[in-house]
Amino acid sequence: MPVATRRLSRHLQHGRLQVTPTNRTTVLTQVRRIASTSSPIQVASSSYHDASPQIRVEPVRPAVTLHRPTPPSHQLPDDGHPGEQSSRASLSKSRKDRLGDARPFSDFLTDTFHRQHDYLRISVTERCNLRCVYCMPEEGVPLSPSKSLLTTPEIVMLSSLFVSQGVTKIRLTGGEPTVRRDIVPLMQQIGSLRAHGLRELCLTTNGLSLHRKLDAMVEAGLTGVNLSLDTLDPWQFQLMTRRAGFSAVQKTIDRILELNRAGAFIKLKINCVVMRGLNDREILPFVELTRDKDIEVRFIEYMPFDGNKWSKGKMFSYQEMLDVIRSRYPDLERSVGHKNDTSKTYQVPGFVGKLGFITSMTHNFCATCNRLRITSDGNLKVCLFGNAEVSVRDILRKVNQGEPIDQEAFEALRQAAADRTGVLPRGYPPQLIAANYEELLKVIGIAVKEKKAKHAGLGELEHMKNRPMILIDSSSTPSSYRHLTSRSLPSTLTSRSVPTYLLNNAYHGSNYIRLFSTAGRRLTANNDDNSPKLTHVSSTGAAHMVSISEKTPTKRLASAKCTVRFSSPLPLTLIRENQIKKGDVLGVARIAGIMAAKRTPDLIPLCHPIALTHAEVELNPTGEKEIEISATVSCDGKTGVEMEALTAASAAALTVYDMCKAVDKGMVVEGLRVVLKEGGRSGRWEEGVSTGNKDE
Repeated sequence: MPVATRRLSRHLQHGRLQVTPTNRTTVLTQVRRIASTSSPIQVASSSYHDASPQIRVEPVRPAVTLHRPTPPSHQLPDDGHPGEQSSRASLSKSRKDRLGDARPFSDFLTDTFHRQHDYLRISVTERCNLRCVYCMPEEGVPLSPSKSLLTTPEIVMLSSLFVSQGVTKIRLTGGEPTVRRDIVPLMQQIGSLRAHGLRELCLTTNGLSLHRKLDAMVEAGLTGVNLSLDTLDPWQFQLMTRRAGFSAVQKTIDRILELNRAGAFIKLKINCVVMRGLNDREILPFVELTRDKDIEVRFIEYMPFDGNKWSKGKMFSYQEMLDVIRSRYPDLERSVGHKNDTSKTYQVPGFVGKLGFITSMTHNFCATCNRLRITSDGNLKVCLFGNAEVSVRDILRKVNQGEPIDQEAFEALRQAAADRTGVLPRGYPPQLIAANYEELLKVIGIAVKEKKAKHAGLGELEHMKNRPMILIDSSSTPSSYRHLTSRSLPSTLTSRSVPTYLLNNAYHGSNYIRLFSTAGRRLTANNDDNSPKLTHVSSTGAAHMVSISEKTPTKRLASAKCTVRFSSPLPLTLIRENQIKKGDVLGVARIAGIMAAKRTPDLIPLCHPIALTHAEVELNPTGEKEIEISATVSCDGKTGVEMEALTAASAAALTVYDMCKAVDKGMVVEGLRVVLKEGGRSGRWEEGVSTGNKDE
């Protein structure tokens, strides 16, 4: 078989040729007929649904990353695409010549351990249509203002920048990327970077709505799907995701397999986070899924992120998974993988699909990590488990006076680049039009150089502050982490306006340091003055429980009040006559308030458990339309009981509301406040009385 024919056969086997069933024989005939061509070719159909597709033959970019730190003298036409003459010239080059033209991999994306980062993950949204128990809190997470999130032109510009430096694989993540309204146009624009070196465009998804957009995404250049699915039981699915939708996910899987049979060559991987006592019994059914289907099922060790109630007892280790599988399939074999694989790959002999194990907790793969992450609010993370981030968004927006770069601003920047250079330099993607891209590269390079040899160990990770997984892809810092010093700052950055307590805990720069908070919160350097401070916020801006270990136990007392105001005299008349259908309103509300005082730590997350010595709640009808509620709570302890008094008063008021809402839907609960507190360093404080003392 001629060399070119063998090469084409390998392209077909590895998904580099795209054909449909109706044209497969014709394509192979055509491939053999033109196999004498010295350059590899790519065959693709214009549509997956055409009865008689039009065949086009296109040259494939050589599998060599050409890195040009400075623009070469050759020019592109005004539209930013190579002319026919340059295309023919590139085709005439031999493989040896092309290898001779190859440049070293970008130094900006190479860390001090010689890891070359050619894989970029971009979170395109914070939103998700599921609430998976290991990924995010049940109540969701605070969402960033839309102005804080990367726009489509900004994502494309950043993608172009990284591709120009050698990134060959981009994965779009979230949140759930398919809920982004313009996800398909975005993928089309990123897919156009294949002309500049991008080889893979992938998606991580829950699969809930992907089946509706899949065909368009494949035409845009989609090459791989990682689908998160933790159970094959529809009822268990609803428990674990807190949403229905298993049938929709199954529809997505079926559609991917159908397109693959038609020649789409989409790499399908199913990611299953294994949690002890929840879905560990489904390991074998997932293995069985690979018997007849070309799927790689990847089992992931449960990892700690904010809000997912991580505990070491829930983690089902890689070795335990292997033991379970080998009990049924003792001939399980290890497969040879790529050096940058995150998973350890296995296969049951005779099965079509494969198995993978992502072992971040017990066997890290840091030594070969080639991944960088950009969060949806524009922060660069060099490690999934690192909490140091640098804002590339803020640097990029400097060319637009700090404002988001929308499509109109993008076109203006493009025109400015054309005016500045005449035409855009050859070898650079046409979207790379930011005048300050060198500053961007410099900051990115510093962040990459600061990447550690490996992430923190299990004992540190479970106590380390990090984003919820939903806001990464996924703030104290482990002591083993080394951070940027002022000597390592680029000349364009200064630490002048950075709070001193951040100098050893974050990347530097007056505009580029951002916490992972979606609210865009910034810290201020009021550490040493006497200005008021929030007691439940740490120096890094994280909420925490105040330490009371050094306080002296004293007698503490607090009183709180509120009012329930009715819209008519009727409810109070019925209450006095005990004619409310639900029973004695005042008696039930009184008991509810006392019980609530004792359960305050269960309701208010940062309150300390306190042994109360007394709690009383009084409900006094005043006038014809209102009830005044007062609660008094006391203890002998190290912290005050204001929260217990407030909780008691509010619970009593809500009980009144619940019992009377059938006869008065216009009730108002108002005026909840502390009216008295005693004890502790601040002594006595009373509403309306000035004591001159600072409150604790």
